[in-house]
Amino acid sequence: MDDARRSDKATAVAAWEALFRAQVTVMRALNADFPGGEISFNEYDVCFNLSTQPGRRCRMRDLTGHLLLTQPSVSRLVERLASRGIVEKQPDPNDARGVVVALTAHGFDVYRSVAVQHARTIADQVGAGLDDDELRTLTELCTKLRVAAGGPDRDRRPRAVEAVSA
Repeated sequence: MDDARRSDKATAVAAWEALFRAQVTVMRALNADFPGGEISFNEYDVCFNLSTQPGRRCRMRDLTGHLLLTQPSVSRLVERLASRGIVEKQPDPNDARGVVVALTAHGFDVYRSVAVQHARTIADQVGAGLDDDELRTLTELCTKLRVAAGGPDRDRRPRAVEAVSA
């Protein structure tokens, strides 16, 4: 292996470590300041992901793919949210074996209320060390990295911003 290739690996590893450590630090702060009176941080993640989907609904399998939880954990989380009327489970009209999870009107109201508060904390934490140009660059770089790693290439930002900017 030549020296240039080793340098590329070392640079990639250093970048990953910096990204990972920044993510852990910010996530800890966001968890600590999360306005969790009505829903937990993980429940919020479910609601956020549903809020970005057409009709605020998606298949359970697709929802699980968006979360950093196992399928059984997502199923339990959805059951808890359904028991409180925040989401509802429906049979998938295209596949009798599948389940569609939909954010209810009440669930969207709960999500939006929490999202507005949570967005302030995100802005404080993420915006603390970066100016607007750097935040835009960070967004572009993270999107490019996600797409290169095989993640979804669509930009979900407009719907998420729409939900919390009112």
